[in-house]
Amino acid sequence: MRELFGKVTGTPDGAQPDSELERLRAEVAEWRRMYGAGATRSIAFSNSAKEVEPLYTALDVAPTTADDLGVPGVYPYTRGIHPTGYRGKLWTMRQFAGFGSAHDTNERFKFLLAHGQTGLSTAFDFPTLMGYDSDHPRSEGEVGKTGVAISSLADMEVLFDGIPLDEVSTSMTINGPAPILWAFYIAAAEKQGVSSDKLQGTIQNDILKEYMAQHAWCFPIEPALRLIVDCFEWGATHAPRWNTVSISGYHIREAGATAAQELAFTLADGFTYVERGIARGLDVDDFAPRLSFFWDIHNDFFEEIAKLRAARRIWARHLKERYGAKKAKSLLMRFHSQTAGVTLTAQQPMNNVVRVAYQALAAVLGGTQSLHTNSMDETLALPTEAAVQVALRTQQVLAYETGVPNVMDPLGGSYYVEALTDQLERDAEALFAEIHEVGGVVAGLEQGWFQRKIHESAARQQWEIEQHRRVIVGVNEFVTEEEALDIPILKIGEQVDREQRARLAKVRAERDNALCSGRLEKLRQAARGTENTFPHILDCARAYCTLFEIRRALEDVFGAYREPVFF
Repeated sequence: MRELFGKVTGTPDGAQPDSELERLRAEVAEWRRMYGAGATRSIAFSNSAKEVEPLYTALDVAPTTADDLGVPGVYPYTRGIHPTGYRGKLWTMRQFAGFGSAHDTNERFKFLLAHGQTGLSTAFDFPTLMGYDSDHPRSEGEVGKTGVAISSLADMEVLFDGIPLDEVSTSMTINGPAPILWAFYIAAAEKQGVSSDKLQGTIQNDILKEYMAQHAWCFPIEPALRLIVDCFEWGATHAPRWNTVSISGYHIREAGATAAQELAFTLADGFTYVERGIARGLDVDDFAPRLSFFWDIHNDFFEEIAKLRAARRIWARHLKERYGAKKAKSLLMRFHSQTAGVTLTAQQPMNNVVRVAYQALAAVLGGTQSLHTNSMDETLALPTEAAVQVALRTQQVLAYETGVPNVMDPLGGSYYVEALTDQLERDAEALFAEIHEVGGVVAGLEQGWFQRKIHESAARQQWEIEQHRRVIVGVNEFVTEEEALDIPILKIGEQVDREQRARLAKVRAERDNALCSGRLEKLRQAARGTENTFPHILDCARAYCTLFEIRRALEDVFGAYREPVFF
């Protein structure tokens, strides 16, 4: 990069002569006088609190940018973690899917694989997300509605029936009861004859952002963190190809955070997991290579690209300089991206196809390794097969028709993108300092600091929309008289609930209940001490203990989380 910057400036070492800088400053000053803020409209982009300048030049790029930029595959990985980018391998097209029963979702998985999807991503219904069986009183009316209902190993076996688990990569979006669902998956693979060391995929397992944003939790913070580190420890030996956590900014952003807050809060969560792993006595290089991330791709095209570039750089630097990681793989931020569900509108839903296409382009230009594109109908209901196919085709057109994947980090060196990348890094570091002042992530959650920051940002964005300071096409501007909705909607009937209850009754009748009771008691004993709980969770799964039975055994020891009132 020194050669590039040297060519631009006309100096051998990349430093710009004072005379040239003065000439550039004079030109920019004259431009601003003639065409600057007074002559241009005010712009509020995305959900950031800051406005952007109408013009960026070399004056806006930090002096260190040349060193920070580098090339793909080289520290600090601003331009990408792989030297060959998408010329070596395209991103994984991983459409999020799950609804109704395990059988229903198994059919959708097979549909997606047949239409060119290259990885599976599993959405669970809300009872499953909270660790409740489908026949639990709190599950009434919610079974299969927002994702697939999984209550035991028997359901997991059906979910992946006919799908070879040694050949696919599977992501599971589950957090509070994540170790239990991971155990179900491993046990289902064993039934197929596939050992855990052959499995590839990710369990989200990011409990800290649940307390911040999504609120799908089971246990208090400290025991929940213990369970995550138990997964790190067990996975490093028994599932070396599996990502035992996907540190997620997605739900933080969906709750209303700015890009800088999503960046900083997510990375701070990641640093906390690293610190807990080290405190357990694990070598950072033994578990850091299997940490992955999950980012929201919002509407501000360039800001999202810059966010992903800054995230890679910050993670690499902190892992190397702060936590002493020595392996190159420990420094690589590998991440999945999903287009922003919160930007989808019920009004004029066809507009969502356009929004998603631009967001997908930003994710790819930012160097994502995996991508989900939302379906146009997801703000109304779970997506239909037709809508999912359009979403998948959006990725395929991007991959095979646009030429975008042919060049690595094609916006690298752009004055605007580099200035945004540097600014987001500075903003994130400033937020890290604030987090440190409140005592770290756990203390910040207990005090409601994170929750207040997100709440304030969300309230500001809503006010801007209501005041027409932020345009949402079809919602507060370019509004048309609504016609009858003419797109099909997927509806989940009550039959799913009845089928799930019958399945659970059958599982309980046919399993060895004495074996289940014994294994659940061993799990309680492990939880009371310092032993790794995951082998016992896995033994419970193998015995067909249900999701809530395993949750309750842990809850008997850990207690249940009750959110404090902050507002």
